[in-house]
Amino acid sequence: MTSPPLDALRALADLPGVQEAVDEARDACTRLRWHQALRRRTPEAAAESRVRGATASALLEGAEPAGSEASLPLVRDLMRGAVPWQARGQDPVWQVLSGVVRATAATEHVGATHLRAPAQLLAALHTAATAGLLPEDQVGRPRSSDGCPEAVEVLGAAPAVEESLQRLRLVHELVAAVPGGRVPVLVLSAVVHAEIAVGRPFVAGNAVVARALDRVLVRVGGLDPTGVAVPEAGHADRAGTDYRGALAAYAEGGPEGVRLWLIHCAHAVGRAAEEGARVADAVLAGKLPQR
Repeated sequence: MTSPPLDALRALADLPGVQEAVDEARDACTRLRWHQALRRRTPEAAAESRVRGATASALLEGAEPAGSEASLPLVRDLMRGAVPWQARGQDPVWQVLSGVVRATAATEHVGATHLRAPAQLLAALHTAATAGLLPEDQVGRPRSSDGCPEAVEVLGAAPAVEESLQRLRLVHELVAAVPGGRVPVLVLSAVVHAEIAVGRPFVAGNAVVARALDRVLVRVGGLDPTGVAVPEAGHADRAGTDYRGALAAYAEGGPEGVRLWLIHCAHAVGRAAEEGARVADAVLAGKLPQR
């Protein structure tokens, strides 16, 4: 069984340079999968991947409280509960950081069954990212009015509510198609990521949700079944300059903008696998702190 959106998605791999970039990314993930550390210690490496992913995602939100290396211990402590979420009260940077960490941590137990209920999955990720940041009636729910202040300086004005909801319905259809394996997962995850970040269906927290869902799709879709690659770090390269530029190109519409975004995402997955290999190396060498 097929559908026009899935057919269109499959055709995107034929854009110049996309298939080659996708193949390189897949090869990088395959090399990571066979890393010696992942024979017996995949859960430990995957946990560290989530720590590094949350740190990179916070950087992209402008909510990293210090340099990357200095932030890692704090994020580790947040994820394992050694530091309470409310540790610094209403400090806005701390609140966003905590939301990013919660959203990334929430990806751990998401499996194929959850993808068959995409609206509930997105609501759960948004709730993790924005609880305490938004009024309760906006947490976990799509926005009901025009206007969204997020990323206007990069992506321009957010789409009107009706268009945003239409794009969200497309996201739901694509996410639900992942378990069937009918579309290359890297292309699918890239489009889903961009549609949430650009369509901005929520009042706030859209990019955080997009990156968390991207992490889920790359793992559950089988591109990185170990969950050790760090997709957020791939996007945060060069402090996110390329990431924001590629999203802006996608937002402009047209085949060239989509092509640039897909190639960026493929290269980001390659960098994600390289960061995952560094995580696996650290696990193998016993250099990670005990949890």
